[in-house]
Amino acid sequence: MTKIDIISGFLGAGKTTYIKKMLEEAYKGEKVVLIENEFGEVGIDGGFLKDAGITISEMNSGCICCSLVGDFDKNLHEVLEKFNPDRILIEPSGVGKLSDVMTSVIKLEDTSDVKLCGLVTVVNALKASKQMKAFGEFFNNQIEFATTVVLSRSQTASEDQLEFCVKQIQNLNPKAAIITTPWDEISGEKLLTVMEGQDNLAHEMKHLAEEAHELEEHEHHHDHEHEHHHDHDHEHEHHHEHEHEHEHHHEHEHHHDHDHEHHHEHGENCTCGCHDHDHHHHHADDVFATWGKETPHKFEKATIENAMKLFATTKDYGTVIRSKGMVEDVNGGWIYFDFVDGEYELRSGEPDYTGRLVVIGADIDEHKIEELFGLR
Repeated sequence: MTKIDIISGFLGAGKTTYIKKMLEEAYKGEKVVLIENEFGEVGIDGGFLKDAGITISEMNSGCICCSLVGDFDKNLHEVLEKFNPDRILIEPSGVGKLSDVMTSVIKLEDTSDVKLCGLVTVVNALKASKQMKAFGEFFNNQIEFATTVVLSRSQTASEDQLEFCVKQIQNLNPKAAIITTPWDEISGEKLLTVMEGQDNLAHEMKHLAEEAHELEEHEHHHDHEHEHHHDHDHEHEHHHEHEHEHEHHHEHEHHHDHDHEHHHEHGENCTCGCHDHDHHHHHADDVFATWGKETPHKFEKATIENAMKLFATTKDYGTVIRSKGMVEDVNGGWIYFDFVDGEYELRSGEPDYTGRLVVIGADIDEHKIEELFGLR
């Protein structure tokens, strides 16, 4: 039997770092395949993980929950047939929904000798509150369906920050194990023990994911019909209101039946994104935009740093929440850069097969970004 672990987390939370730690410390001796789903045209994390000695299947041009559903299912089958691994690690896009990725794996359990085990979400302890409010639907889904939440940056968080972060996570998911100990103080084997000790909760989450998927398909079908029938008479309005009440009632029952309530009031200060999204489910493609480029162009370090500073201090290029890449330096060597929600890091790294850059956010101005990096 092949075990499948899903390591999710919002953009820049630290998924790649967590996966490296688990590969080095917890999965030794196992035949492991990592499947990535990069949101955007250019896969980046593959470059960061090449030295781990595992097979990486990069799937670009979309997210698992929408345009890549077919490709993702096919990819999983090919991985099983070609490699017969002991374990598959799935690293979804930072803006993908954990429940959607789970749905694809659940379908695979019916036809192949696999088992969905770890449902892990990596959360930046210093940014959780802000991201929960800003990206509600996407950020919260990853927490709601996790069996284990691993906090990154906990070593730099104060005790009050950690306690507040844990409380917010528990409001969304009171049953998940929350790992607050800094990663360098805890072994990968211990982390794996926690992940695999949540088997009953994983079974419950699979049922929740299937129900959420059915509800989303129902809403999508209703929206599609609504677009083609613009009859706004009283009968239609009554039907729509009745259906809306039915959906709301269904969601309430859905959480109550599984004892997995949010313990959360949807008032005017609600941070779950429900008001922003009008109670509808959205795909990443509807909300986020991406710009990606592969290029042999050589860069001045100052050019990269200037771009990072402008992303952090202005909205001239859109609302940039994530940027990363590896490019050749005009002075020799390679520049690796990493921007997450207003903070950035530049470092030296190994040469890659070509330079690669990615920018992810909302209302991205591709032409201005290309000019900023000196690519126009």
